[in-house]
Amino acid sequence: MELFWFIIIALILAIFFVLDGYDFGTGIIHLFFAKEEKDKQVVAKAAGLFWDSNEVWLVAAGGLLFMAFPTFYASVFSGFYLPLIIVLWLIVFRAIGLEFRSQFKNKMWSTIWDTSFGVSSLLLALFFGIALGNVVRGVNLGGVENGVSLYEGHYFFLPLWDSSFSPLTEHPGVIDWFTIIIGIIAVVTLAIHGATWIRLKTNSSINEKLKNVIFNLNIVLFILTIFSLVVWQIVNPDSLNNFAERPYLIIFPIIYFTGLFGLFFVKKIKKDSYSFTLSTLLIIGGITSSLASIFPVILPSTNGVNESLTIYNTSAHDYGLSVAFSWGIIGLILLLIYFIVQKRLLKGKIDEMDYGH
Repeated sequence: MELFWFIIIALILAIFFVLDGYDFGTGIIHLFFAKEEKDKQVVAKAAGLFWDSNEVWLVAAGGLLFMAFPTFYASVFSGFYLPLIIVLWLIVFRAIGLEFRSQFKNKMWSTIWDTSFGVSSLLLALFFGIALGNVVRGVNLGGVENGVSLYEGHYFFLPLWDSSFSPLTEHPGVIDWFTIIIGIIAVVTLAIHGATWIRLKTNSSINEKLKNVIFNLNIVLFILTIFSLVVWQIVNPDSLNNFAERPYLIIFPIIYFTGLFGLFFVKKIKKDSYSFTLSTLLIIGGITSSLASIFPVILPSTNGVNESLTIYNTSAHDYGLSVAFSWGIIGLILLLIYFIVQKRLLKGKIDEMDYGH
């Protein structure tokens, strides 16, 4: 049952980052490339019509995580308390930026909320990437100092950053040079994803320009990907062992690199749905490759005193997992129905659709 719920939660998180990821990316494109008011309106609408339904997947993932892996849930929500509060505020300001911008026809008013939408989207992409970097890097479980745990072995607390700004220190912070690299990769990836979404769903005047933006960002992403694989070996020399021991896991990096190399042909791709599919493969492949590299661990320990958190030592009891199975399936079915209905109502181009505010 542990493996089943791990796969389900990983799938829901991947769906969240695909769906809300294009909202983040749309905000980044809106911030840097939408200059005319007509483009700002339609690009904002490409996120505004979808963001609230997309975030349902994050709520579902959090609920299932609490149900299936309560120890892990307690550990990360206490250890990452400060960055989670920051993420919460960024989600709030992104939402009100979208909802408030058209309340008054005043340039200063719309500029304030456009900036709120764009900057919050950029920082959300950065912080979610940093979070992934923390998961694959590991944390000092138990707060070990001089070989002694200061508290229970499955708990930890991280400051936003350590004075050394290094992932190799005994007490790394949330932000260091390694997690920043992963955060920047997330920003570039989601900016690409947002650009493919805008091209798919709108007739914005910047759509043709976005082909060049996607191509150039893809070059940057390729360089960052190779660089991150090199520095990952410095942070964790065993980071690729899982793929050697379990060759079937190679499918996940293949998914990522299929999307990466496919987007180099974005200028020749005729259907916008194809480029959106490729950017979706980037996100799915990146997340699943990261999780597969540490499986069955879900939060590595950077010390030798306390063992890493795995899907087996953090899960609920078998009875709880089995009871939750029926209710979880019902909830997922309702979620899928909601998703299908919403996407059918908003199919096609959304330029002329009423946002409603």
